[in-house]
Amino acid sequence: MRVAKWQGLGNDYIIVEESELPAPLTAEAIALLCDRHRGIGSDGILVFCPPTGAVSEAVARMRVLNPDGSEAEMCGNGVRMFARYLERRSVVKTARFTIETLAGPIEVEIKPDGGVRVDMGWARFRSDNVAVDGFGDVVDRLLEIPARRYQFTFVDVGNPHCVIFVDDPNQVDLSAVGPAIEHHEFFPNRTNVEFVQLEDTTTARVRVWERGAGETQACGTGATAVAAACVRRGVGESPMTVCLPGGDLLIEVYPTDSHDGGDVSSYRVFMTGPAQEVFTAELSPELLANLGWWLDGRADI
Repeated sequence: MRVAKWQGLGNDYIIVEESELPAPLTAEAIALLCDRHRGIGSDGILVFCPPTGAVSEAVARMRVLNPDGSEAEMCGNGVRMFARYLERRSVVKTARFTIETLAGPIEVEIKPDGGVRVDMGWARFRSDNVAVDGFGDVVDRLLEIPARRYQFTFVDVGNPHCVIFVDDPNQVDLSAVGPAIEHHEFFPNRTNVEFVQLEDTTTARVRVWERGAGETQACGTGATAVAAACVRRGVGESPMTVCLPGGDLLIEVYPTDSHDGGDVSSYRVFMTGPAQEVFTAELSPELLANLGWWLDGRADI
């Protein structure tokens, strides 16, 4: 069985093709493959699946599996890697195409320099992924965890984000507060968390705690949520450079009238950034055996 390892700004994923899996990916198998000491090592797994047909123009469907076995709706860095994987494997012949995800269809464009521009769809400031009192946009609301209080802005870009502005993200004990916020009662499906330092109106510096994965070097949906929150709060302007530990992403934010009615703002957002293949590999019989993937008495490789 062959796999590919990709990275985007240090956020790394294993890409596997559903048709090559000898058995379903259990939570235990996902955890072992993502383990940086006993497996391949990654921030998660992207599964290349045939489209369901629900999105007529989709060339492929991308599943996003977190190291803890949970499945995410979307991954901004992941979709850039996935897009270039499709290009590298000649699945697509054009620079622009559509990928099906749990968050809906995602349109991508491969740039001449190898970067990928992604139409991230709509950023909203309230959805079923946040449960707080009141109506309208959830902006600068109080959130309390043991021994700490924060003001947060909620952004849904196909998956949930809790954006918190601080003086210095490097001073945040992310390993302590990240899990507490991820599992806070405000977020029925858990949440990603971004701590943001605004350097000027077009530049933000960010650390990210990803739902189901922990702290990562970069998060595409997180960067998109941060830029949208900056514009919504009136402290940022588009396009914004979002600086993550692994590198920078360029985010375009276009405020519009609400596309779905009601009193919740809806912003159209686009993300541009790199994606690089690290290696391709064939899993060893020993690793396949550890995964429990034995067929007819031997590991299927």
